[in-house]
Amino acid sequence: MIKVDRVEVDPEIMAGKPVVKGTRIPVYVVLQMLEDGASREEVLEAYPDLEEDVTACLRYATQRMQGEKVIDSKSVA
Repeated sequence: MIKVDRVEVDPEIMAGKPVVKGTRIPVYVVLQMLEDGASREEVLEAYPDLEEDVTACLRYATQRMQGEKVIDSKSVA
């Protein structure tokens, strides 16, 4: 079980996508911003209430991926 107390999954919020607890900000939005090159400071400029939540989003993604099976796209042809 993934325990990240700042991330919640509720079928009634954003169709069950993981969100920052107490918000409607999906974890993937924060991760997408970072992937696109935004700094932590830029994320916080866009979402000032996220303070420690940027790290929680990264931790959530890391923990989720630790249990994922990786498939080589070349072998799926």
